[in-house]
Amino acid sequence: MDVSAGLWAGTIAVLALLILADFFIGGRKPHEVSLKEAGIWTAVWVVLAVLFGGFLWWYGGGQPAGEFFAGYITEKSLSVDNLFVFILIMGKFAVPRIYQQRVLMFGVIIALVLRAIFIAGGAALVSSFSWVFFIFGGFLIWTAWKLLKEARAEEEGEEDFEENRLLRSIQKRIPSTDRYHGTKLFIRENGRRLMTPMLIVMIAIGTTDVLFALDSIPAIFGLTQDPYIVFTANAFALMGLRQLYFLIGGLLKKLVHLSYGLSVILGFIGVKLVLHALHEAGVSVPEISIPVSLGFILLTLAVTTVTSLIAARKQDDDSDRPEKIDA
Repeated sequence: MDVSAGLWAGTIAVLALLILADFFIGGRKPHEVSLKEAGIWTAVWVVLAVLFGGFLWWYGGGQPAGEFFAGYITEKSLSVDNLFVFILIMGKFAVPRIYQQRVLMFGVIIALVLRAIFIAGGAALVSSFSWVFFIFGGFLIWTAWKLLKEARAEEEGEEDFEENRLLRSIQKRIPSTDRYHGTKLFIRENGRRLMTPMLIVMIAIGTTDVLFALDSIPAIFGLTQDPYIVFTANAFALMGLRQLYFLIGGLLKKLVHLSYGLSVILGFIGVKLVLHALHEAGVSVPEISIPVSLGFILLTLAVTTVTSLIAARKQDDDSDRPEKIDA
């Protein structure tokens, strides 16, 4: 799709305005987010994504619109997996519930900026070297196998969050305090300027998301090579993530088969990328169309959700059933 510099600038400006509106309407004053508020804002971001897809249909036709929806749904489903780690980070840093909304908002903004850099680099590689699709495809297939292996592994004990190198480096080099001071990022104490845990956890959220981008960015390039669609699909998926955290945070444990579904989706897109790379190399192989990709992704997510809820309900029934006492 031919995207002018004006459209790029206008899109970024609109996204910035949406983020500001989200902040001033729902996130300016620290408070505990209710399910009703989270549900309304989640619906708002989904509707905005659908409207943007409609705009793409009007502007460029069915192909870019289909690529956007396939990319958006894929990124959204992969982002749900991020929420598990976000919960661990919130627990690790003991973030008060009243400040969690603020942490997620700025953490997601950091993640969006870092992803934009990744997308620019990925777009440059894709446009210059067609063989990079082999690397992306192979990496996604390997990631799918790894995710499946981790899902099947029986791990004892609770998961823990492991700080990344960047975060550890910042904590070592910048003096910090171990207490929260409202929403302040820095304070002065005994003449010293100290970083608060609020800034540390924001950096943790944003930089940890980059690790997930290592598989999600190649995944969406498997659905579209248009940098504009890649960026906007990521933006809409990420910007609704904060509300989704509060809406389904308690339900995440019930999605016991989510990792299996994501591994299938990543493996599917990996195969799609390899086939595309072979086609670009002149090999006569079938390519997977966007409608087929979108249908497969939706079907996989639907099956994963249904089987997860059935398994979780069965587990709850078994736990509620009284144990049989032998006479």
